[in-house]
Amino acid sequence: MTAGESFVVDTSVAIKWIIDEEGSDKAELLQGADMVTPALFRIEAGNVLRTLAAKQILANDRAIDLFLFLQTAPVTIIDADEILERRALDLALALEHPIYDCVYLALAERIDRRLITADRRFIKTLSGTEHAARVLALESLGSATPGEARL
Repeated sequence: MTAGESFVVDTSVAIKWIIDEEGSDKAELLQGADMVTPALFRIEAGNVLRTLAAKQILANDRAIDLFLFLQTAPVTIIDADEILERRALDLALALEHPIYDCVYLALAERIDRRLITADRRFIKTLSGTEHAARVLALESLGSATPGEARL
């Protein structure tokens, strides 16, 4: 990614900035990009960290530290309004997919940016629809340079 590129990112991407897992190297490539996400992002990230703590993959204190660190990520948070929420519901109903993911798609539509996600199920849902071109799979990004700093 080059500086100045603009994207909406979802929680499936952002969590890879703080948890070393498959796709973390691809998520690092977004450093320097202009990234936007809906406020729902914080709640979803907190839930992922809570789940990892419940599975004893992370200690509770570590989950809290990572949550606080993620709040400093260079991502612009956009509050949802009634119009965005309604569009997300319209998308969720049309796609027969959870509204949580559709909030990100609705935001991407509103600000005319592509949505980068690592959510394969959502990508599959959008495949073959008019929305497919709006979404970019994280795994399709190039490889990170070894030793690059994490977020």
